[in-house]
Amino acid sequence: MAVRHYTLDFNLSTAVECASVVPGLLSIFHEQELAETIHDTNGHGYLATFVGKNGRLVILRVHSHGLVTIDLQCYEEDNVAQLDNLLNSLEKKLKVILNGNIARTKKLPPLVRGAKVDRYWPTADGRLVEYDIDKVVYEEDSPYQNIKILHSKQYGNILVLDGDVNLAESDYAYTQAITGSGKENYAGKDVLILGGGDGGILAELVKHKPKMIKSVYIDQKVIDGCKKHMRKTCGNILDSLRGDCYQILIEDCVPLLKKYVREGRTFDYVINDLTAIPISTSPEEDSTWEFLRLILDLSIRVLHPKGKYFTQGNSVNLTEALSLYEEQLGKLSCPVDFRKQVVCVPSYLEQWVFYTAWKK
Repeated sequence: MAVRHYTLDFNLSTAVECASVVPGLLSIFHEQELAETIHDTNGHGYLATFVGKNGRLVILRVHSHGLVTIDLQCYEEDNVAQLDNLLNSLEKKLKVILNGNIARTKKLPPLVRGAKVDRYWPTADGRLVEYDIDKVVYEEDSPYQNIKILHSKQYGNILVLDGDVNLAESDYAYTQAITGSGKENYAGKDVLILGGGDGGILAELVKHKPKMIKSVYIDQKVIDGCKKHMRKTCGNILDSLRGDCYQILIEDCVPLLKKYVREGRTFDYVINDLTAIPISTSPEEDSTWEFLRLILDLSIRVLHPKGKYFTQGNSVNLTEALSLYEEQLGKLSCPVDFRKQVVCVPSYLEQWVFYTAWKK
């Protein structure tokens, strides 16, 4: 059973005494048959909880520095009209009591906690986003990760791996950016894709008649879900693991890259869609950074001398992590130059950085 959590905040121009605020609100709580309990705050303002027979809980806090906060929790099935009336009554009463001392009032839409369908996902820089998700269309646990495909009214189906929004059917901008933004000539070229289990990159590049694409992805269950539920992204490309100009290899890319290095195999394009740049800013301690460095070094070693390497970065707001990644580009065994591009990926709700690198 889900719980709705409403919030109502009042920023005051000047701090007020609790005695001038609380008594005027009590009649509203009593009308709702909410039982009051006052808590000791050790001199930090006033704190009381009000509990109703129907499971409603109200927390009233008058902070000593000039902030009044009201939190209302109730079950999702509770009467929404009654709840709105309660919050509106509290807001109107406080405006009368405080008589022009309110600098700002803020009432947010309710946060729904514990719902069967989770609609809340964080951005890369830690901000909370509520999506218009109305159902789970696919969910599996593989040996590697939890896989969800969620339906959004706005973005279509969204692939979420281990709680991280990967790609939505609306996100063609991502596919374009990580393949060169339409400026590259893939005709007759050898291409290596690392990751990309949603099939979007592969489906896009096949249109350009390359010589051969090797697409390496470790998780068959992601492919199974996407070929059924992400067809606006992948079309029918995942229906078969092999086509006239492509082959999908279900395996770990690291041994394969090492094998290509030993054989002297090179590619005109290497597209790394395995993972975003880690948020952690401690490359020496984070195993994800170690993995990223390994993939980056091996990828450049199998890149043709005139080839290009494409990869995603992370949110444009993560400036420290992006700078650390650019430092890693300068430490490769084979020197490279690079450029970056910032793109708005619709379902990410944030600007995203993409990198292009090539051998000096």
